[in-house]
Amino acid sequence: MHDEEVLGKPYDARLMRRILRYLRPYRASVALALVCIAMFSVLTSMGPYYSKQAIDRYLGGTSGHAAAHGAVERVLDRFLSSDPVTGVGQLALLYLLTLIAEFAVEYAQTYLLQLVGQRLMYDLRMEIFSHLQRLHLAYFDRNPVGRLVTRVTTDVNVLNETFTQGVVTIFGDVLTLAFIVLVMVRMNAPLAVAAFAVMPGILLVTKWFRGRVRDSFRRIRLAVARINSYLQEHITGMTVLQLFNREARSQEEFSRINDTHRRAYKDAIFAHALFYPAVELLSAAAIALILWYGGLRAYSGAVTFGVVVAFIQYAQRFYRPIMDLSEKYNVLQEAMASAERIFTLLDTPEEITSPAAPELAPNPRGRIEFRNVWFAYQKATGAEPEWVLRDVSFTIEPGQTIAVVGHTGAGKTTLISLLLRFYDVTRGEILVDGVDIRQMNLTALRHYFGVVLQDPFLFTGTVETNIRLGSAHVTREMMEEAAEEVNVSSFVFAMPKGFSTPVRERGATLSVGQKQLISFARALAHRPRVLILDEATSSVDTATEHKVREALETMVTGRTSLVIAHRLSTIQRADRILVFHKGQLRESGDHQTLLSHKGIYWKLYQLQFQ
Repeated sequence: MHDEEVLGKPYDARLMRRILRYLRPYRASVALALVCIAMFSVLTSMGPYYSKQAIDRYLGGTSGHAAAHGAVERVLDRFLSSDPVTGVGQLALLYLLTLIAEFAVEYAQTYLLQLVGQRLMYDLRMEIFSHLQRLHLAYFDRNPVGRLVTRVTTDVNVLNETFTQGVVTIFGDVLTLAFIVLVMVRMNAPLAVAAFAVMPGILLVTKWFRGRVRDSFRRIRLAVARINSYLQEHITGMTVLQLFNREARSQEEFSRINDTHRRAYKDAIFAHALFYPAVELLSAAAIALILWYGGLRAYSGAVTFGVVVAFIQYAQRFYRPIMDLSEKYNVLQEAMASAERIFTLLDTPEEITSPAAPELAPNPRGRIEFRNVWFAYQKATGAEPEWVLRDVSFTIEPGQTIAVVGHTGAGKTTLISLLLRFYDVTRGEILVDGVDIRQMNLTALRHYFGVVLQDPFLFTGTVETNIRLGSAHVTREMMEEAAEEVNVSSFVFAMPKGFSTPVRERGATLSVGQKQLISFARALAHRPRVLILDEATSSVDTATEHKVREALETMVTGRTSLVIAHRLSTIQRADRILVFHKGQLRESGDHQTLLSHKGIYWKLYQLQFQ
């Protein structure tokens, strides 16, 4: 939650430079948008000037001292008629054309920025997702899923707001303010000073607003993170929640979290409800000053009446960008925090990578060797680490079926994680066909293996897509052959759409046994050299287990197999059984040999069958 709570600085040059790198492929669109913003800033300052010209030239506003002729006025002298009716019509038409031009350039810059923002979100999400797929499993052990989902969704959306409503449009607001100030000072400097007299009040109100909204945004983000975390945990655990009648208690807890979010938003709404009327009030005070001071000067002949009217319109236009800038301050601040979190994720090193020059096995047959392997999940910080595996050595010859048994926590599943190189060994080495797996290409290494896990995981799609998993080399014939061998066809063809039967998230429409059989077909369809079964029969009923055991005999034929099992009945025919206890390989042999020794395996057998 701490990551979600922290807000960044309103502007961090290091982060901003890195954010702007994502604009490089679209710099032509951004440059065109900037041109449109600059044009809009010029065009929006022209309206009051036309009003001044209409009043001073044709409506009798020149009774006082005439303003000095500028370059624009000299151009207008050439084109505007001396006839008041015609001249006012010409200025009205010019005003209308200016408004149409404003619409066109604003439409263009909005379209371009939104288009660039969507492309940037696509690029950034693809980069984050690609990076997540390359990170080692230890990273996911330390970081909750909800936090990582927030990086890809909420934080990327915040950066999109920065592109579309922050960085580039701030340039437009600043440019608009600069043009208005320049025109007002050039038109009449003393009256401009009167118009800006309320600026200290604007600055004080803006400072208060930014402080209140900053605190509210921090609390809103923290509340949203807690809501996401709570929902994810309780929706995933809905079965347990309903089983133990915990609905009322969970609703009460969620109500407290939800109320925190509501109160934080209420404070933000209160700040906005005060800030905008306060700025409007101060801008109205500025107009009142222009009317009073400008009226006195117009009465004395120091300025024309058209100048006073133009200043009132400029004052109205001047304070709108100030309100926008105050809002965009918070957008930038939130964006800096989101960027910091995203780049921290992207900068996380890929600890498990393929070597620059990977080695290839000269004669790939599926031989596996563990040599003096030591492993601990937590790295040592001075004291001795908590070893999960201690000095483990064994060899699996090609075509052998090796079973691994032991109490919970003995290190059985860790063997698979190390063999597939989800983690690197702390000491020792693991060889596949005589090559250290750390010297092999990761894709090539994992292509060796077909794995069936204890908890089968199915993706949203169909039965066929869950077996083939998008692998181009797995043809439909290979998929159907694998399904037939592991008895998947017996229930698939009973479904209305066969292999095209839809599968919902996590296979919610299938039984545990059906999901496990699909996992068997998936592993077999990819034709692995080495088959790994991690407690593959622990989730199925007795009838399904009988089918699975028949399928296993077909699956292990002709390939190296590593079977981890709690049910000793499934591994009695293994060529060799490895017995682990507290991270050490304590016994090794076939079923009858281990029973005759009356050691750890014999005790496990007695517990299960007597």
